Amino acid sequence: MAKAAVTYRCTECGWTTVKWVGRCGECQEWGTVAEAAARTGVLRALMPVTVGADRAARSITAIGVESTQRRPSGIGEFDRVLGGGIVPGAAILLSGEPGVGKSTLLLEVASRAAREGRPVLYVSAEESVSQVRMRAERTGALHDQLFLASETDLATIIGQIDAVRPSLVIVDSVQTVSSGSTEGIAGGPSQVREVASTLIRVAKERDLPVLIVGHVTKDGSIAGPRLLEHLVDVVCQFEGDRQTALRFVRALKNRFGPTDEVGCFEMAGDGIAEVPDPSGLFLSRTTTPVSGTCVTVAMEGRRPLPVEVQALVVATTAPNPRRVTNGVDSSRVAMLLAVLERRAGIRLGDKDVYVSTVGGVRLAEPGADLAIALAVASAATDRAIPHTLAAFGEISLAGEIRPVTSGKQRATEAARLGFATRIDDRSATVREALRVAFSSAATQRERELDAAF
Repeated sequence: MAKAAVTYRCTECGWTTVKWVGRCGECQEWGTVAEAAARTGVLRALMPVTVGADRAARSITAIGVESTQRRPSGIGEFDRVLGGGIVPGAAILLSGEPGVGKSTLLLEVASRAAREGRPVLYVSAEESVSQVRMRAERTGALHDQLFLASETDLATIIGQIDAVRPSLVIVDSVQTVSSGSTEGIAGGPSQVREVASTLIRVAKERDLPVLIVGHVTKDGSIAGPRLLEHLVDVVCQFEGDRQTALRFVRALKNRFGPTDEVGCFEMAGDGIAEVPDPSGLFLSRTTTPVSGTCVTVAMEGRRPLPVEVQALVVATTAPNPRRVTNGVDSSRVAMLLAVLERRAGIRLGDKDVYVSTVGGVRLAEPGADLAIALAVASAATDRAIPHTLAAFGEISLAGEIRPVTSGKQRATEAARLGFATRIDDRSATVREALRVAFSSAATQRERELDAAF
């Protein structure tokens, strides 16, 4: 008899090949190609299953929502990202770079829930219970209703849930837990899929919210199969720079709320603290206006944040002037420099240009174009822009200022923070915006002189 051909299939995208390879030729994932079951060509008829009364389909209007009310986590910024609180039975995935503060944040969430008299089970598959206890003592998260377990076996974790009967479960992390019913090492695609699906099934069956920590790869994506993000209800990204204490939590997926909310936190020696109003974190502390600075109002999700852009222009004799940026897109800055030189008549070809943001925040939206251009023009002409001026708008190659999204919300936030002068798309061109900015500076200087004398 002829030997049956063996087919290999990618468990992620379904790509097939006649021989085993380490990397999928379609989705480029490693370790996802496995031997597929041979197709017999026989389709077996499915027998209908009698549905019991407790599982019978009901009208959507007859289904109550009392049992699915959100429970506040006690951290306002985290609730903002989740859409108002934690929904019973929800599976929430929190990912982020190593050391950014994922475990610290979730330990604080666990302690807040425990203080309300609700038992919480914190399963640490990476640290021992004594290590978690030391961190909880440092951050003030000790409570009798907070139960710790250091387990890496999925069946043991389910047993811990049965024994404690918690109202909230935290698993840190899903890539370090393994199941004995599935082959492969912990963190492999098959193991992550099995562990995540089992935890989510337990969450749905018991209306038990589960918070899962996920590792990230070197390019910032969540480690493991893409199916993990499809299985969970909420995917949150914990972002931050190790050089700064500021942290952001963004919702990349949320079945129970918006996906454009951002929570602000600040890392301290005694834990993590929420920042309800981070407006002062991205502004300088100088009282006298300095040339080369301009404030813009950026949108982080649906939250407007004032950010100060600083620029420094220095003459150079080098054949290739330097263009150094920090917190802004370098290609975008190069385009704005060309627009300033061609449309506004500001010579920058023989000067080094340095552009940076205050506070370590990153500006990726085109709404910061106008503030960057004004800061560079201010540094090149050595004319200071007053602290009471804010600018936001997109600049085209023709030197036109285009409106940006959420313009009304930006203007409202700028007025609330005391920025009396706002430059936006009402100034049609860059040249006109520069004229308004420098005339405002002259008016401000005259006011200061009048007040002094």
